[in-house]
Amino acid sequence: MAKGLTAGELRVEDQDTLVQKLKEAKEELFNLRFQAATGQLESHGRLRAVRREIARIYTVMRERELNIVTVEKESIDG
Repeated sequence: MAKGLTAGELRVEDQDTLVQKLKEAKEELFNLRFQAATGQLESHGRLRAVRREIARIYTVMRERELNIVTVEKESIDG
């Protein structure tokens, strides 16, 4: 998964891509948690970063659901 995704980058993606990125981020978070539990985790900061990426994806999805920000609107403004 790409490192450091911003909300602006996510807003221009289509819904299927967002769902795929969400799935990848959740898998990565699971693996990081497993590594942390077994004492093999090297970068604890990555846990926080992945949780924030998941939150950003959910936020963008919710904005679209509520028609707060649309793909077309962000493309014109951005």
